[in-house]
Amino acid sequence: MKFNDTVWGAVLLAFAGTLLWYVQRFPSIPGQQVGPVVMPSALAVGLGVCGLILFVKGLRARGADAAPWVSLPPWFASPPQVVGFAVLVGVNLLYLLAVDKLGFVIVGVIYLSALMWVLRVRPSRALPIALVMTLMIHYCFYKLLKVPLPWGLLQPVAW
Repeated sequence: MKFNDTVWGAVLLAFAGTLLWYVQRFPSIPGQQVGPVVMPSALAVGLGVCGLILFVKGLRARGADAAPWVSLPPWFASPPQVVGFAVLVGVNLLYLLAVDKLGFVIVGVIYLSALMWVLRVRPSRALPIALVMTLMIHYCFYKLLKVPLPWGLLQPVAW
């Protein structure tokens, strides 16, 4: 999907404005001239300048060749690729919304199984591979890197 520079510029300007508005609520540190507001504010100003440049560039280019605001890629006409994209977005949303309640292991198995289903891996292979890979990833992050992954429903059997 290709967006016109005007669209990206507007998005960056909106994000920069929101960021600048949000960081103003950060508390100041007594006795310090530089507080936690400085870095995010500088980032917001930089993003705003870049967004403004993109916005103006897009408006100028739009007047010259009248490019569409949004153009869909050729793969968007292929149902299997659209389904693959939808599954990818869906499993990421599932992870964000359900990992705390269900736990990393359960969501990880569902996540990997769904992605392998899109790639046409047989379920008799996909499920064991998803389970083994999820357990390996969990072990590496939880035990070796000490990342506190959520156990969710598997809390009673947490190791």
